[in-house]
Amino acid sequence: MRAIKGLRRSTIVASVLLLLFAVVPLVGWHVPWVLPGTLDVVNSTGTLEVLALCFMFAGIALGYDVMFGFTGLLSLGPVLYFASGVYVFDIALTRWQWPLFPALALTLVVSFVLALVLGAIALRVDGIAFAMVTLAFAQAFFYLIEDNPHNLTGGDTGLAVSNLRLPSILSGAVANTRSIYWIALAFLVVTYAVVWLVTESVTGHVFVAIRENEARLNVLGIRPFRFKLASYVLSSLIASAGGVVYLLIIGTAVPSAVASTTVTLSVLIMVVLGGAGTRWGAVAGAIIYVYLQQYLLKIAALPSFTTLPAPLRVPLSQPQFLLGALFVLFVIFVPGGIAGLVGRLSTKRAAPSLASRWRDSKVAKAIEK
Repeated sequence: MRAIKGLRRSTIVASVLLLLFAVVPLVGWHVPWVLPGTLDVVNSTGTLEVLALCFMFAGIALGYDVMFGFTGLLSLGPVLYFASGVYVFDIALTRWQWPLFPALALTLVVSFVLALVLGAIALRVDGIAFAMVTLAFAQAFFYLIEDNPHNLTGGDTGLAVSNLRLPSILSGAVANTRSIYWIALAFLVVTYAVVWLVTESVTGHVFVAIRENEARLNVLGIRPFRFKLASYVLSSLIASAGGVVYLLIIGTAVPSAVASTTVTLSVLIMVVLGGAGTRWGAVAGAIIYVYLQQYLLKIAALPSFTTLPAPLRVPLSQPQFLLGALFVLFVIFVPGGIAGLVGRLSTKRAAPSLASRWRDSKVAKAIEK
């Protein structure tokens, strides 16, 4: 009964939050000192773009949580599939002038084949060796696109997406910020639904069993390799879809921004910050991380920022340093991340009520006697 009530409460909270986020582009309130955009207006272009990035990275963090949090696979290669989503989609639209849906289909097919082949190779080893192999694949892809093969990727300067083959509601990130914001929100909702269905299925339970004790599955006659590969491919496809959304938001692909291992480390921090293996924790961690990152960049760009004392100015000018310090503090003092903290607080709040019920039952029995 308590589980049903908890599920109902979670559904209500999620529905309310979804409704609130959906109407944000329609709200023109002036809210100073809180919003990450250049203008302190809720539906300003800058604020909507930052929120769209929050939703996009939240979806990618969810996908990574399937592999890391539920299956226990520490991969350092999600950036490869994120970058492949960005670049394949960009090349198909800009270089080859493909229409939107064929370009999208090509992106997903290429990402699926890449994940299937590279995942089958990487999963031949476990633990740190697996992490190193995935990192090597990601680094190789970074140098490939930076080398600008056949003048496709644009090299260091990047490749701006062509709006000629995009629908009018998607052409131009500034002119159509609302549409792109809703697309990013839809991406997060669909990703959450897919991840929920998978992790709550029999396959999802096998993922958790692999994380807890892979040897026991082998004894039971279940081959973990196929399930680990399925987890890897699903996470990779979600990262590639996130890359497509990223290109629509930003409008250009640059190797240092989309193919650097910093992206993978950021996603890992998001999941650990929110709570690995909890779904909603990965979403919360990603939104908080990206929001704080962009807000600190806004603070550092203010004219009055240079007048701050050096002990404040120097740390605030390095958002990655502050977020890294926050990550270390959470790992040490808040095990389980935000979701773990909320769970412990809920347990403490429920404990007195359980104790009081027990005492009441004892008193009632004594009175009856």
